[in-house]
Amino acid sequence: MGTASFVPMAVILPDDQTLTKNLPDSASLTLKNPQTQSFVVNKPVERKEMNYNPGKFGRFGGKYVPETLITCLDKLEAEFNLVLHDSQFQEELRTALRDYIGRETPLYFAERLTNHYQNSNGEGPEIYLKREDLNHVGAHKINNAIAQAMIAKRMGRTSIVAATGAGQHGVATAAACAKLDLECTIYMGATDMEKQSSNVLLMKLLGAQVKSVEGSFKDASSEAIRGWVGNLETSYYLTGTVVGPHPCPSMVREFQSVIGKETRRQAMEKWGGKPDVLVACIGSGSNALGLFHEFINDQDVRLIGVEAAGFGLDSGKHAATIARGDVGVYHGAMSYLLQDEEGQILGPHSIGVGLEYPGVGPEVSFLKETGRAEFYTATDQEAVDAYRRLCKLEGIIPALEASHALAFLEKLCPTLANGTKVVVNISGRGDKDADIVFQFKHDLTPCEIVY
Repeated sequence: MGTASFVPMAVILPDDQTLTKNLPDSASLTLKNPQTQSFVVNKPVERKEMNYNPGKFGRFGGKYVPETLITCLDKLEAEFNLVLHDSQFQEELRTALRDYIGRETPLYFAERLTNHYQNSNGEGPEIYLKREDLNHVGAHKINNAIAQAMIAKRMGRTSIVAATGAGQHGVATAAACAKLDLECTIYMGATDMEKQSSNVLLMKLLGAQVKSVEGSFKDASSEAIRGWVGNLETSYYLTGTVVGPHPCPSMVREFQSVIGKETRRQAMEKWGGKPDVLVACIGSGSNALGLFHEFINDQDVRLIGVEAAGFGLDSGKHAATIARGDVGVYHGAMSYLLQDEEGQILGPHSIGVGLEYPGVGPEVSFLKETGRAEFYTATDQEAVDAYRRLCKLEGIIPALEASHALAFLEKLCPTLANGTKVVVNISGRGDKDADIVFQFKHDLTPCEIVY
């Protein structure tokens, strides 16, 4: 492998803990992590370790990248640390979040949905929706995209490269680049472009060049990284997910944490306390961490992530990394991945295209391993049912990704005490998914599903 290539090869950690893996073509791939020299695979991890080793969440995270990228990532980390404490940058970001994106987003009491889940005695939890779907361009992705585009411009970069699955991050990045006068190239899987054609048109209208990649989001991510590596001096890789080498996951989580900060303040205003339960869909984890991070140290607040079970966990057609994945290295960081016994990445499936990534971020992996968050799954069928339910009961059209979180309410609500405050993150709006939902055929095998 050439030193300038960023090959998306996953590696299962063997018992002797070496990070050298023989690939099928007999080449050898040695992954170097400059952040640490060794780690213990099954060591219980205290939360305090996160504070002393930036970029590592227990054994997860790191910078498993070629040497040619280390300097670039170190510069990015330094700039990120600077802007966190730069009052001028923070004021400009607050202005953009308020006046351009339209924050804060409402914490909406879903009265009819709440009534739907009441028992025969008229008791049940109270359901609130964090309305990220009301952001400019229709999803939570813009929170991070505008902030990173500002950093790119500050660093003197003139062009942005990004990858997108459902198209929400692509549209958000294209919008941020248009606002800040930056060139924009979006990589997108060919199958995703067919499913999310409306978002492809929006990206082009916003001035972005959209490049089709054979495959899905994971393949588009690999191509975007290659495009960035080929021009490190003037280009900036704007990631929308909490995956990849440090500092990428921490940056995305930081800029999405506005969701949870607003939720805490809004909950105090509405009922004088904290939420009891937070629920979010899990693809790689950006919207979930955006909501969860503010409450991680509040042990009395349950954090629930809902993965995509696709056609079922035993079908092989799902994106349930936490439920069925193993620890490995992919796209520059250690986390839970969907992979076979040889360390080859398995193709994920979900009707919510934005959930089709074969891994979760290192911080999400850490929350799973420490037990701080709970993780469950919802099938395509359950997500479509939840999409339709919210449309009919509340007049709100959720993205199919967020519909997975809504679907889990069917199982969660009967277990909760009367008056429990539940907040569900509606990470994006579902206009883009209406055609998929209308054409979805119930209770069919994978080959019979119409997209």
